[in-house]
Amino acid sequence: MSGNTAGWLHPTSTVGSTRLYMVGAFVGALVLLAFSAVAGWPITKSRAAEDPATLAANAAIGTCLTWTRSDAGDLAVVDCGQPHLFEVTGSADISAQYPAGAPFPNEAAWQKAAAGGCTASATGYLGKLDPMGRYVVGALKPTGAQWTSGDRSLRCGLQRSTPSGQLVPTAGTARGADQSNVYPAGDCLALVGKAAGGPVKCGDTHSYEIVGIVDLRGQFPDGYPPVGQQQTALGKLCQPLVASYTSNANLGQYQLSATWDTISEQSWAAGSYRVNCKIGVSLPDGSGLGPVTNSVRNIGKAGVPAVTSAPPSGG
Repeated sequence: MSGNTAGWLHPTSTVGSTRLYMVGAFVGALVLLAFSAVAGWPITKSRAAEDPATLAANAAIGTCLTWTRSDAGDLAVVDCGQPHLFEVTGSADISAQYPAGAPFPNEAAWQKAAAGGCTASATGYLGKLDPMGRYVVGALKPTGAQWTSGDRSLRCGLQRSTPSGQLVPTAGTARGADQSNVYPAGDCLALVGKAAGGPVKCGDTHSYEIVGIVDLRGQFPDGYPPVGQQQTALGKLCQPLVASYTSNANLGQYQLSATWDTISEQSWAAGSYRVNCKIGVSLPDGSGLGPVTNSVRNIGKAGVPAVTSAPPSGG
């Protein structure tokens, strides 16, 4: 990438710039599913064995669940090899904190209850949980009607989610999987405010485009490398991926920057060694990420659709 040095944006934390959107979110690596707390799931005698509440309550550890409706009313059990939104790791009884007659908890209380009740089962299920990794701890909570009837159980599980609450489908069991929070080359991540979100079409406004993945374990076989060493290595390893992906484009021409993630010591200890190499635009005032439209793939070649990004003012 000769002449492209102005296009390199060096991350300054172990979190990495893709994870900037994690600031202030997922304390304790927690996601609560927004199941209906008022209407609940309709249960009829003929469908009692198939209704979502029953499926969730009876799902064995290791079961994978998915749905498409916002109220999860079409929740179904699927093979874990298929795209899914939830993998069951256990259950938690919160009746000690919420005895009969206790009011239905607010979202902050649900988060506290699920963090206390579900983190241990998720960690035990995985062996080690990367606190900044691919998976976050989730909980299926009772509906308002179930709560009134005395149900104080949570179904604990693992999900992949963005801080804005967008659930990202994942395929394959989480047990034994690499927990590195990476995406395939060619994926574009949404722009949520001034932060990165989940995958979107690259023709839509987005924050980053993934151009490749680097595994750092081979570079540092003796153990966790300090962030400075990671950055030095990634500057060399990501550069050819960026050059190949963009056909040696001058990123500065498009006000774009190439960057990468780095790995925290906790993530390394959990077995996460892979990071994203990606391209985006950082707003000049340092307030976050700017919008990019269209893919950067092969933009160095004639005839490839133009990429647009935030102007120098960040406006």
